[in-house]
Amino acid sequence: MLIQLLFSSPTEYLMVVVSVLVALSVHEYSHAQMASFLGDRTAEDLGRLTVNPLRHLDPFGTFFLLVVGIGWGKPVPFNPFNIKNQRWGPALIGLAGPASNFLMALLVGLSLRFFTLSNPALVAFFIIFVWLNIILGVFNLLPIPPLDGSHILFSIYPPSFDKIRYFLQGSFFLVIFAIFFMMYIGIPYICGPLFTLITGIPLPFLL
Repeated sequence: MLIQLLFSSPTEYLMVVVSVLVALSVHEYSHAQMASFLGDRTAEDLGRLTVNPLRHLDPFGTFFLLVVGIGWGKPVPFNPFNIKNQRWGPALIGLAGPASNFLMALLVGLSLRFFTLSNPALVAFFIIFVWLNIILGVFNLLPIPPLDGSHILFSIYPPSFDKIRYFLQGSFFLVIFAIFFMMYIGIPYICGPLFTLITGIPLPFLL
């Protein structure tokens, strides 16, 4: 569990916490910003159009995140009837969150690849920050409710598949599947290679 890191390496634990807070806050802000751009002010009216972590953290999700290492933030609400493009708007809102994580990973990760950083603590923080943003981005792109990828999936398939949509939305086992998918496939075969591609740091360093 992540809480063990607090006692074995408090500095590294703090780096993880800060990275997660920034990653989640920008992620949720990006959802809210895209919704506002597309014409829906629901998130903005609720004070979610901000990078302030206090606006985006779920109490239970934050507790599990800081103790276990797996958690969640408060989903950004939006009204699909207020969106300019009701077919693809939800997909764009869903995509905005993971895209922000990949963008942050890219910007910080390229500094690790192309610049010589003399501060070991800063290098360690950048590594953790890039790694967690990649994991968050990949995980949320999985087409499983309530993950962001489900909004993309539901925008692609025809309305005649609504029964499948209701089945997916009510399946807790799919969320468990998503976690195991990340553990055994997503992290070693998707996140790891992406990290190496961006930073130039060999995969065995992480896995």
